[in-house]
Amino acid sequence: MEESLTFTAFAGHKLLVRGDVRSVVLAIKSHTERTGNASPVLVFEDQSGRQVDFDVSGSEDDVLSRIAPAPKGPGRPKLGVVSREISLLPRHWEWLERQPHGISAAVRRLIDDARKKSTGAETARLARDAASKVMWAIAGDFPDFEEASRALFAIDRTRFEALIRAWPKDVRSHIREMAAPSFADPPEPESV
Repeated sequence: MEESLTFTAFAGHKLLVRGDVRSVVLAIKSHTERTGNASPVLVFEDQSGRQVDFDVSGSEDDVLSRIAPAPKGPGRPKLGVVSREISLLPRHWEWLERQPHGISAAVRRLIDDARKKSTGAETARLARDAASKVMWAIAGDFPDFEEASRALFAIDRTRFEALIRAWPKDVRSHIREMAAPSFADPPEPESV
């Protein structure tokens, strides 16, 4: 698991903990031991909004050993390099083979260049997608959920804020924070 990722855990509709993976799993373990699973815990990876599960059974050492990154085969694990497979057409492979410093270096340069050129619209889209995932998981049965979701994707901050106003405070605050980049800049027109 990437060290820079942050997570947010809710016990019911109450914010339990937010932080790095280690502090989050230990807080969940402590909460589970105190409450005996009385209130379900939902955990979200903050950057993507995806829901994750952690096994908090056993000792703290057991729990922490399960979240430690496992070696993934070829690559340079100590540097965080993971070997994966991509499919390209022959012309793409030919072009990559002609690039200085090898294929991997060329692909890394292309990705880094694309990341640097990432627009505010891309950041806003990613924030909307992440906020939407959390909304579906934790607020899907709340009043005005569907309209709030529509307002989020319509980039209508005023309507969005009004529709989530009655939601539980911790849920509302977290979703508002996740969605904030969606409303920061007006969207750039999509090219055809």
